[in-house]
Amino acid sequence: MNIVLLGSPASGKGTQADLLCRKFGLYHLSTGDVSRELSRKDARIKEIVDSGKLIPQEEMTMHVINFLTKERPTLKNILFEGFPRFIPQYEALESFMKTNGDEINIVFSLEVSEKEAIRRISARRTCQKCGHVYNTITNPPKIADTCDCGGKLILRDDDKPESVKVRFEYYRENTEKLINYLDEKGKLVRINGERPVEEIQKDLVKEIKNLNKQSE
Repeated sequence: MNIVLLGSPASGKGTQADLLCRKFGLYHLSTGDVSRELSRKDARIKEIVDSGKLIPQEEMTMHVINFLTKERPTLKNILFEGFPRFIPQYEALESFMKTNGDEINIVFSLEVSEKEAIRRISARRTCQKCGHVYNTITNPPKIADTCDCGGKLILRDDDKPESVKVRFEYYRENTEKLINYLDEKGKLVRINGERPVEEIQKDLVKEIKNLNKQSE
């Protein structure tokens, strides 16, 4: 079972991806994490990520495929979070998977408004020490501005309102085209992301179980 989980900034992709990976034993490939790891080694990429822009699509596709080849060569039981974002990226991933003996089984789109995304992100804080992410509204730390590990909580550069607006603009111009493309091909399941985490997770699990039944 290989799943693609798409969505706008702050749609809850990371939270839902973690829950699905634990429930179904999936390998979690987050392109946000891949991008931030690349940015630690490359100042050019760091500038792109911090501004809220995207790494050029062909370059990002290469990074993801190289990462898969190294870390998950079997290409089975993977959850792709936030990738692909463009139609050519989806086609490249789909071709790569099929050429190497597997496929993308289902694509989800978690959908929230730009207003809701900015509200959520403005409350998000990340630990400088361990990387854990909190939300000051829905999941606050025990001590204000301090992670449970003792590290300092910060607002990441790519989570600042000006960066979020840039990220949403990129989303509308690119990922929405992919989502509509997949919808027309009957390969997409749209999920309302402006609900409690438990309700969203219930719908995702239901869709996956139904797909598993159909493939038996």
